[in-house]
Amino acid sequence: MKKKVPLRKCILTNEMHPKKDLLRIVVTKEGEVAVDPTGKKNGRGSYVVKNLETVEKARKGRKLEGRLGFDSDTLGPVYDEIIRLIYREDIPKR
Repeated sequence: MKKKVPLRKCILTNEMHPKKDLLRIVVTKEGEVAVDPTGKKNGRGSYVVKNLETVEKARKGRKLEGRLGFDSDTLGPVYDEIIRLIYREDIPKR
């Protein structure tokens, strides 16, 4: 019997993807925003596809700011962290 693959919707593209192909962004009760590569942090989670082009487009169009309700100053480091994690994952494992 095949195991069911959990799907989540990307807040940038509005498309469903397997959970492992997405990065989780968390808004905590304290109002902090952070990238959650483990998927286990407490708080309200949103998912972003691991695609550099999509993230760069979203940064220019300020999509996360609109979706999460934070300003660019707060989300600048979040975009940087997302991009860093995408690059890190693209490096082949030895």
